Amino acid sequence: MKADKTKHPKGGPSPNGGVSRRDFLRTTALGAGAAAAGLRVARGADVDSSPAADRKITIPKEIPDSRAQDPSPADFPMNGAQVFAKTCKEEGLAALFCAPGNYSLINALASEGIPTYGGRTEGGMCAAADAFIRVTGEIAACSGTEGPGFTHMIMNIGSANAARTPLLVIASNKSVANDDTESGIQTVYQQPTTEGMKKYGKRLITPNRVYEYAGYAFRQLKSGVPGPVHLDFPGEVYGARFEEPSQLKDYFVPATEKRYDATKYRTESRPAPSAGDVRAAVELIQRAERPMIVASAGVFYHKAWEPLRQLAEKADIAVVESGPSRGHFPDDHRLSASTAPDALLSADLVIFVGQYCMPPYPQFRFSAEARYVRIDPKAEDIGRNWPIDLGIVSDERAALEALAEAVPKMSRDTWAAELAAARKAFEDENEEYYQLGLKHSAATGTLHPAIIGKELADFLYKGGIPKEQTTVASGGYGIGRYTRRYLRAFRPGQICNGAYQYGAIGPDVGYTFGVAAAVQNGVGPQAPYKGAPVIGITGDAGFGYSGMEIETLSKYRLPAVLIVYNNNAWGVWTSGMRAARALHMYLFQENLRYDKVAEGLGGRGEYVTRPEDFAPALKRSYEIAAADGLSTVINCQAIKEFWNGRQYPPGMPQNVEPGCMAYYH
Repeated sequence: MKADKTKHPKGGPSPNGGVSRRDFLRTTALGAGAAAAGLRVARGADVDSSPAADRKITIPKEIPDSRAQDPSPADFPMNGAQVFAKTCKEEGLAALFCAPGNYSLINALASEGIPTYGGRTEGGMCAAADAFIRVTGEIAACSGTEGPGFTHMIMNIGSANAARTPLLVIASNKSVANDDTESGIQTVYQQPTTEGMKKYGKRLITPNRVYEYAGYAFRQLKSGVPGPVHLDFPGEVYGARFEEPSQLKDYFVPATEKRYDATKYRTESRPAPSAGDVRAAVELIQRAERPMIVASAGVFYHKAWEPLRQLAEKADIAVVESGPSRGHFPDDHRLSASTAPDALLSADLVIFVGQYCMPPYPQFRFSAEARYVRIDPKAEDIGRNWPIDLGIVSDERAALEALAEAVPKMSRDTWAAELAAARKAFEDENEEYYQLGLKHSAATGTLHPAIIGKELADFLYKGGIPKEQTTVASGGYGIGRYTRRYLRAFRPGQICNGAYQYGAIGPDVGYTFGVAAAVQNGVGPQAPYKGAPVIGITGDAGFGYSGMEIETLSKYRLPAVLIVYNNNAWGVWTSGMRAARALHMYLFQENLRYDKVAEGLGGRGEYVTRPEDFAPALKRSYEIAAADGLSTVINCQAIKEFWNGRQYPPGMPQNVEPGCMAYYH
């Protein structure tokens, strides 16, 4: 089922080795009845005049028709929105995710030919843009409008900032003329709202500087340590009309008759490590017996996974991943420590590379006797939170390339053997949890989270699907602590770690949409798997925040399987037991049918209450997603008491950071 570049008869890529979706569905073991039940959604239907009971959810023909329209790039005369959109196109903005609002800007971006997606909520689409970036390394934008839409994005802007995501946030802001009035009510000065959760922000108030500030935005997005950029556009700016280039500051130089471009407002130059720092690092590596690299976001965003591997293999250095995405060092490598938590305490030299979010010392599980090196492009951040023995100011790729060239060939067979033993111990523990899960499931007639984690991993990595293929949006609270134990990454951007650092509640369906859009378009490291289905994981609490984006997945026919862990409660429900009258606030109605919600939004639903039914439901859902692009919610029924470790050991597992179990850092 690995995707290839064979074209689907309708013009899209086939996710099934050249077999059309229609033929693929015929050849599956679903049977005609199951296929019919799974594919109720019609396409391009005319107005339905049938009785209510017989009406089908349809995709109006205007959706595919409008998406098929050729771009219509703007040229002078242009308004401010068009000037900005043209700059975004030239800078390679990979996608826009929005809900209706900020109309002039989102329409201009779509007209320029930038891939655009309109969802149900600004918050969900902000999460989608964030996830798109986390699995591609490319810049995407989200859009909000005035007060309600913009404030709905705040949690997910904060999450993107904590993950150091180069997210472009664009928002309308009524007009400067209406400042200090009640006109429109929604007018608000947005910049203080995002203070502390962005890299750069600006309210544009001078229309002829719109191109200049577009340059400011992309300089911040594409230079140094990444982070969100927030621009808000009053009506005077996006609606301003420019008849010729000379009316725009920094757009055109009359004396030379040359147009400004990106080379005029930013540089591709990156800092390289000094020779002395390289020598000092090599000496530390040579003296170490158990060196380990912590490879985080900077390795991914600077596409440094190849020099990372070269350095690790040349000097037998262990690598553990951290950060908002995983896969820049494969989990099945002999030097991987991402699934070897017991090995972390043994490291005697730890090299942080691109670890932009440094935890307080000693939150990472390393020995107090270890020595520490930090490689980071931002000199003033080196030494913050964590004491170091050597700081190297450098672009991550440049530093890893220099070290890989300078370090001598070394062999550490004892260290490699320790890593292998630690990985086996971890897998043995996971098997123990799975057997406990089977026991607890049998006793309760529900689905324990270890069943989901183990059988999902078996399906993705040990079945008929190439283990590198499926990208996962890993979310949820309690369920995340289980599934992360079993999920694996074998290539860059294969796992989006949604809860990284900020712990935002419920963006997971939005994350799933963004990941699906990235894979469907084959952006960045997702290119070899273009068109393949993706997996999303969330909890019943999280589904309430962004579950409406199932409709967005359905209308765009982005193939996804969303696993909802339904334990009838918030993940922190035991906190309510501390006061008898408080408990009700932590609980939901039991046996809620999130699968039916999916069906009502144009997707599919599966309701799983027994362990033996999960794997077949997963297989069915994945095959239908691959064949027809139809997304499914698998509603996995559990009980809240599984988080009670005394009653149902091990309860909620402890996380070890960094590595595959990392929940925050």
